[in-house]
Amino acid sequence: MKKMFAKEKERAFVFLKRELGISQRDIQRYIAIGRVLVNGVPITKPSEYLEGTFEYICFEPVSKGLAPHEVHENFVVFDKPSGMLIHPQNRHTEYSLIDELRSQFGMEANIAHRIDQETSGLVLCARDKKSEIDIKMMFQEREMKKKYLAMVHGELKEELRIDAPLLRYDDEKSALVRMVVKVDSSGKESLTFVKPLKYFPHLNTTLVECSPHTGRQHQIRVHMFHMKHPIVGDPVYGQSEENIVKYLDRELERDTRVKLSGARRLLLHANELEFELYGKKYSMKSNVDFEQICFESMKG
Repeated sequence: MKKMFAKEKERAFVFLKRELGISQRDIQRYIAIGRVLVNGVPITKPSEYLEGTFEYICFEPVSKGLAPHEVHENFVVFDKPSGMLIHPQNRHTEYSLIDELRSQFGMEANIAHRIDQETSGLVLCARDKKSEIDIKMMFQEREMKKKYLAMVHGELKEELRIDAPLLRYDDEKSALVRMVVKVDSSGKESLTFVKPLKYFPHLNTTLVECSPHTGRQHQIRVHMFHMKHPIVGDPVYGQSEENIVKYLDRELERDTRVKLSGARRLLLHANELEFELYGKKYSMKSNVDFEQICFESMKG
């Protein structure tokens, strides 16, 4: 939150456009979401007047030195660690991937898709507005091939084709409304292909490769739980409502989580991306030793 000062009485959009160099459209959006405050109260219209001291909430990216995985003319790829947010949850969020992207590649750059906070792996980011539109269209048209690695409970012997529609949980009386997705015949079409890679008998877990054809929220997590092979470390799917709420409220102790779910983090990793952009084909793979990470995380 920055303090600003208007020497003379002036309409908000005129002052902000001149002083901040931002477009009328952005000014309208920032005012609509309450980013400009006079005496602690958000103004509601760009035509309102500003005079004297007022406050402006802005995003200033801060880098912590996360190097990009790959850099290209129109896009950049980061190999996101588990626990890192993609976007700030609110203005009190100190750090997220968008900080790294914009501090290194400018305020025009934007993240083109999302993975969960606890999911690690490749995240594709556009370096300009045109690329952002085109890359997001690739995801929408399902032209982006994605492969994830996951450690799941139990022994999976054969390849799976999981065609199970997904629906966002909408019971407003339950705390689960904040997060949970379920398999439901009235949900959206959702398709995941799963290939077993390696079984670990001493842990009774299987390392699998998951290729989602659709991109629904929590798709791989829900589909694996649906097939009775939940992902190791999942604090939601396969857990009691009481413990889910504790996790969401950050009250679930690490040792308890390991005991309940098998690991201290969700063992899901975005491992490969393959796509074509502006006539050129790209194929990229994470450098992370996910199998080793799994073993370390399952120790607690």
